[in-house]
Amino acid sequence: MVAIALAGCASKPPTNGFDKLSQDLIYGSLALSPVSATAAGLHTYNGVPLDELLDDYSPQGLDEERRFYDGVQMRMAALNPASLDKEQKADLEIMKDAAGLAQLDLNTIQSFKHNPTIYVELAGNALFNPYMLNYAPKEKRFRQIAKRLEKMPALFGQAREELVDAPEIWNKVAQEENEGNIELIDKTLRAEVPDSVKAEYDRAAGPALDSIRDFNKYLKDTLSKKTSDWRLGKDNYARKFALVLHTGKAPEQLLAEAEADLKSTREEMAKLAAPKTIKQALDDIAKQHATPATFMNEARKTLGQATAFVKEKGLVTLSDNSNLQVIETPKFMRGIYSVAGFDPAPALEPQLGAFYWVTPIPTDWPKEQIDSKLREYNTYAMQEITIHEAMPGHYVQFQYANQVQPLTRRLLRAVFSNTPYVEGWAFYTQQMMSDEGYLNNSPESGKALRLSFLKQALRALANAIIDIRLQTMGMTDQQALDLMINDTFQEKEEATAKLQRAQLSSCQLPTYYAGWKGWLEAREQYKQRQGSAYTLRGFHDAALKESGVPLPVLEQLLQ
Repeated sequence: MVAIALAGCASKPPTNGFDKLSQDLIYGSLALSPVSATAAGLHTYNGVPLDELLDDYSPQGLDEERRFYDGVQMRMAALNPASLDKEQKADLEIMKDAAGLAQLDLNTIQSFKHNPTIYVELAGNALFNPYMLNYAPKEKRFRQIAKRLEKMPALFGQAREELVDAPEIWNKVAQEENEGNIELIDKTLRAEVPDSVKAEYDRAAGPALDSIRDFNKYLKDTLSKKTSDWRLGKDNYARKFALVLHTGKAPEQLLAEAEADLKSTREEMAKLAAPKTIKQALDDIAKQHATPATFMNEARKTLGQATAFVKEKGLVTLSDNSNLQVIETPKFMRGIYSVAGFDPAPALEPQLGAFYWVTPIPTDWPKEQIDSKLREYNTYAMQEITIHEAMPGHYVQFQYANQVQPLTRRLLRAVFSNTPYVEGWAFYTQQMMSDEGYLNNSPESGKALRLSFLKQALRALANAIIDIRLQTMGMTDQQALDLMINDTFQEKEEATAKLQRAQLSSCQLPTYYAGWKGWLEAREQYKQRQGSAYTLRGFHDAALKESGVPLPVLEQLLQ
């Protein structure tokens, strides 16, 4: 592969044709997406400073990307699988999924022609990551931010050239998130610019802000007249579903399983809630919640509690170093992260910060809307969110992922990680923590946490059901809302936000349920093979050390 200069690390030369191909795919794909490269910790490629560049959505840039993935596919097809060891075979499965997804979007779905949030979120991440990640002196990072600001007019010019239509919801969210970009540039970053870079920043910020405001005007006045459907349709959905989930199941099969499990989960909740109804029991739990002013501190408190329990029980081996920060979700990402999220440390620079995002509740919302949000994300629900996003969910997961060797494998399994592996682990830990007695200091709190988990299980089931039915079976918005509110006990505000998320994405919402089932199956198989030598901690450590592989592949690797 071509020479690569990495910040603080060097890539080992490939030892065979497969290693060369995997290096070419991961580093080559990041070079085509400089914003993703910064997030991964790759700062220079072939002498080119990637932190100063933006992704290229010009016709020439898109054609270059097509040629790249066509070439990768040809080289993968020429490989002899019998010559690969089991870890390389696992990597190859990830590579096939990644290249297939890229080609599906470039050639068939073509999100860049219909989804303006792609450009808006790219712009925000391009600036936010070098601001938050302390990979270089502040002055250098702000010079790179200024260089990227200089390129914003070109990016939004490319967006206007490429976009042919957009669903109303995609247009609306893009405008809202772009207001977050304006605040990021004009207030947050401007207030932090070192004196030595102020003039350079100001020169770049003015035209960048003008281009963002012009783009919002274009979205509002022009693109809004060219609407389209956000649904993928049965054929495209099935193709994407197979590549994203990699479970071997068709959407219809997972849907049937989810609908059956929804019924059995409600039956389990009814027994646990008795003599109250499920709704009465959940309503009692929902009364215990923070306020908008204490919401962030509640998240920090739950993180401390969960961490102490994981250590006390020895549920998984934890790193001695903690780099996790609890921060507010960036405004330009709140369209999709309406509650919380996790942003891991870069795979190539694991010493840098990892962030547990919590989306604050706006104080200018109507009281009914605020109350609905707080009831949904009550004291016990926030415990579940913290388990999922941080401890021992995504944060612990990515600490393991950032220790994988060799370096190319670490980067491949982080950047192109299988989503059911990632989301499934986080959801699996929610059940596991309850199973192991978290908050069982009193019968009431243990029961409340279990009911809260089962409510989250209903949500994961609803996620899968509405995604498949909305995208492929003509489910209406109202039918989706009715399912979430009436059948899975979600508050109106939560259900409305989830419907928006279902309209903004595809094949992501089913990954929680598919992954949860996959992790439980992998654990059971591992337990049977280990016999009397089995320990829960041993399973967790072994499975997390593999990082980001499809769950059927994980089961093979653990044999």
